[in-house]
Amino acid sequence: MKNFVPPPHPGAPMTDRIGRQNFNALAKYIFETAGIRMPPSKQTMLEGRLRRRQRAVGAETLDDYCDYLFDEDNIEVESEYLINAVTTNKTDFFREPYHFDYLRDVALPELLAQGVTNLRAWSVACSNGAEPYTIAMVIDDWLRGRLAANYKVLATDLDTSMLEIARTGIYPAEFVDPVPAELRRRYLMASTDPDRDVVRVTPTLRRNVAFARLNLMDGQYPVGEPMQLVFCRNVLIYFDRETQLRVVGQLVEQLAPGGLLFLGHSETIAGHDLPIVQVANTIFRRS
Repeated sequence: MKNFVPPPHPGAPMTDRIGRQNFNALAKYIFETAGIRMPPSKQTMLEGRLRRRQRAVGAETLDDYCDYLFDEDNIEVESEYLINAVTTNKTDFFREPYHFDYLRDVALPELLAQGVTNLRAWSVACSNGAEPYTIAMVIDDWLRGRLAANYKVLATDLDTSMLEIARTGIYPAEFVDPVPAELRRRYLMASTDPDRDVVRVTPTLRRNVAFARLNLMDGQYPVGEPMQLVFCRNVLIYFDRETQLRVVGQLVEQLAPGGLLFLGHSETIAGHDLPIVQVANTIFRRS
């Protein structure tokens, strides 16, 4: 769990802190690599999250870990673990349900009326998979009995540990409580082991969701054919204004004409100069 702060390394004092120079170097590296801002107010959080990596590499102190990290022989491998440690992965099934009501009641009928037969959706920061599986449930359920279209959901994230969880499609039973009962019966399977209170997404649904690692700081997003639906929710809040607009611009480039972009409820792109128009709260259509 991202909110868990592991205890310090047995050989490290309880007051072990990252030195100012190393903190600035870490903040700069994290921003340049992942676009995540790391102001001084987040130093304690960063220290807590890095203690596990400190132990893993055998570093005596957090500053020793930084020395290890920035050694050119280690940075390429350790970078993945560092970025995994600092990403935030708050997510739920049917989070911000208004978006999924709009998807079911407005977006899907309109897209099929426009003649879309191969529907492509993209969950840009999929975390543990709750969002893309929710998207797939809504689409699959709506398409039942309608043989005129098929669909695929691409799910990407920067955090490789979250992608591993997402690919399995296995979750604690209480985690799927937000899923409506009918969809739960159709798309989730209880464990056959009575000692495991978990459920798994059905193979049929999992086959329609593909997972891949993608860094939004990259200059291009190699996601294939244009998307009709792009969900980029509660990601932009971690970026500065310039990065937000650049990322949204690149996402819009991946939208087919008439395609929809969904942002988080607290996110705004006011003042943008992009070929999109707002059609509902935090929902935009490419012109």
